Amino acid sequence: MSISDIVERRGIEEVLHFTTNLGLIGILDSRYLKSRQRLNRDERLEHIFSPNAAVRDKDSAWLDYVNLSISRLNNKFFDISRNRWHKGRPLWWCVLSFRPIILSDNGVYFTTTNNIYTDVARGARAEALESMFAPKIKQWPGMYVTRPSEMDPAWPTCEQAEVLYPGQVSTSSLQAIYVGGEEQLDEVYGLFAGLGHRELETTVQAKLFSNY
Repeated sequence: MSISDIVERRGIEEVLHFTTNLGLIGILDSRYLKSRQRLNRDERLEHIFSPNAAVRDKDSAWLDYVNLSISRLNNKFFDISRNRWHKGRPLWWCVLSFRPIILSDNGVYFTTTNNIYTDVARGARAEALESMFAPKIKQWPGMYVTRPSEMDPAWPTCEQAEVLYPGQVSTSSLQAIYVGGEEQLDEVYGLFAGLGHRELETTVQAKLFSNY
């Protein structure tokens, strides 16, 4: 079974990434969602560099990969990013939706849980993608996540499961942007015009942001 077969069978429709408005400016300007390592050396983006994670010392070997989620956000990480690392800053957040075709690109890795956890399983083939949907996922000794029988088949068992995309993801694969309110909607369309980027479907999806 191929990666595309799994995507079709499970009804996977999107691969997600959350970012700030500053991150969005850099993405639309450069036409790429870049890895942490590439952001660090991009002089054009230096003045707006605002990474989601303040420190990445626990997965330093993976700094040239973009962290993405399948079908649902890593809400735990989203909460920490918004309400701990960036709390009080004059920022707003959005969610990027990429077409699942990117999961078949060369060099993409799939993890069963957070990539920094001691018992994460990681691989770059179709069986690694399927393992994200296993009935039971081990995070570290004594800690497991069990898949409910009613869970959407497109959702990985652990919400912290990651797609690790090498280098950078082109916005040619970006299909939609989700924001929390009408004000942000207007700003995004202003960015399309100001940065000369093609317009993308952009909608208010308040539920994605309502728990934070």
